[in-house]
Amino acid sequence: MKNILCFGEALIDFLNIGQTRQGPLTLPEFRQYPGGAPANAAVAVARLGGKAQFIGQVGNDPFGDFLEQALKAYGVDTRLLLKHPSAKTALAFVMLDEQGDRSFAFHRHETADLLFNSEQLQDQWFDKDDLLHICSNTLTTPEIARTTGQLVEMARGRGALVSFDVNLRHNLWPEGAADRQRVNQLVRRAHLVKFSRDELDYLAQGHEDAYLQQCLASGCRLLMVTDGANRIDFISTQGRGSLQPPAVKVADTTAGGDAFIGGLLYALSCMTSPPATLDDPATLKTLLAFAAQCGAIAVTRPGAFPALPDLPAVRDALQADGHDLNAFPSDLFRSLK
Repeated sequence: MKNILCFGEALIDFLNIGQTRQGPLTLPEFRQYPGGAPANAAVAVARLGGKAQFIGQVGNDPFGDFLEQALKAYGVDTRLLLKHPSAKTALAFVMLDEQGDRSFAFHRHETADLLFNSEQLQDQWFDKDDLLHICSNTLTTPEIARTTGQLVEMARGRGALVSFDVNLRHNLWPEGAADRQRVNQLVRRAHLVKFSRDELDYLAQGHEDAYLQQCLASGCRLLMVTDGANRIDFISTQGRGSLQPPAVKVADTTAGGDAFIGGLLYALSCMTSPPATLDDPATLKTLLAFAAQCGAIAVTRPGAFPALPDLPAVRDALQADGHDLNAFPSDLFRSLK
């Protein structure tokens, strides 16, 4: 099984769980959850039984301590989780509508995650068969974008596969919208990229087919486009395909995308040769079905870390949905035998 390193922000999600009346006021109620997209992805891998390591920085404060303890509790290797001596841990307040869809209010100005710098990077973190996973929230300032780019080049230089979940949060960018050029530079340096439909529309600017072909020409091996409960499209050098994610009752979409990409990374890490798997359409589609089931389970539960499924839950859900487990690579479920 290959090692999966997830780089970026670990932060506190204060999830809106209801409201209460006090005099003339309606007071929102929030519960503290561990979160951050790459941290969620690391936990998703670890929950399935994979080897997950988190690279990032939190504050030397109670929130940072909580995140470190939470990652460890879910089996993530935290030896590369650093603590900044003075900068604070990032916070996000997550509001949910009646359908469970999210809106965010971030407190992330010069927080510890943004101050991770290139001098803290070490080439020996990577081996040839490792996978590196990143998101766009480490592109929002020139300094952290430069560090992210250097980390990607370090991983590529050691032969690791690079995964990029675009995961745009426009309100984190100083201009109020993501810098397309900066994001696309990283898209074209990754081997597998996950977009939401809205993110692809934003980055492609009305030229989707040409944009996707440019991504493949630059070296991308797998491009995935998710669209909530609608079909998942995927494009590789071997052609195009699609699959329908499972229909579920949504409670909270916070960790759905991270569960999906974490499930795929875990599945690839079980393969003898992840790069070769990306070029095998039949196997790839089974791995994407596995990942889609991970995402579907996660959105039926509140929060991020606690919502992420373990391997027995995914196996049982696949069987309940009528999948023949013999059609999946046996290594996916080896730990259950």
